[in-house]
Amino acid sequence: MTPVLLAAHGSRDPRAARATRALARAVAAARPGVDVRASYLDHTLPRPGQVLSALEAAGHDRVTLVPLLLTSAYHGRVDIPDVLRAARAAGLRVPVAVADVLGPRAGGPVDDSLLAGLRRRLAAAGSGFDAVVLAAAGTRDAAARQTVARAAGALGESLGVPASVAYASAAAPTGAEAVSELRAAGAERIGVAAYFLAPGLLYDTVTRSALGAGAVAAAQPLEGTPELARLVLARADVADRPAAADADLSAAAATAA
Repeated sequence: MTPVLLAAHGSRDPRAARATRALARAVAAARPGVDVRASYLDHTLPRPGQVLSALEAAGHDRVTLVPLLLTSAYHGRVDIPDVLRAARAAGLRVPVAVADVLGPRAGGPVDDSLLAGLRRRLAAAGSGFDAVVLAAAGTRDAAARQTVARAAGALGESLGVPASVAYASAAAPTGAEAVSELRAAGAERIGVAAYFLAPGLLYDTVTRSALGAGAVAAAQPLEGTPELARLVLARADVADRPAAADADLSAAAATAA
């Protein structure tokens, strides 16, 4: 079976790498026999190019790369293609199919598995919420922020409560601002859902802000939930088609020429 390479953002916080490894184990457990490996775009080793070279050396004739990203902002639009171009320039020849990010695309639906994972983590944090804040890292990319807002709306609809978005950086509102707005509208038990794949500074920042303003509970990041593992495999299955990997190889050849 085609190996799956998970490409996470990477962090200096060791909790992030542990979460990525936990997700890799969950994906492997969900589909026994598949070679699932973790890599990181920054801060942590191994890099995606290193793992791709190792998989090629091991005899694999194709690889599916799944970006562990919830929005198609800079890291998805720029960093991942740059990684592949650099790998091709270094001699990589194996076809690589790149899956979509795990969050919704612009104008696309919010995956049921993603919503189920968010609800699982929120339920583990508490119950009886009459509003929810979806806490995210933040981005200056307006289109990416729209997909986060759509995820918040879908989560609130699935829970039957009002929902708002909060960001740790790069965009408003903060966690405190989102909670204050919901409280002003009459909410009393506000839960914070974590639109994060792993813990780290940004997760800590936005959740502490929300809790400090009166939110009653904050969920943990998605990490290795079975719902997230299913979503990773669903993205990989869509990408793992000969046309996708062949297009990557053709593009790489054109760039090299």
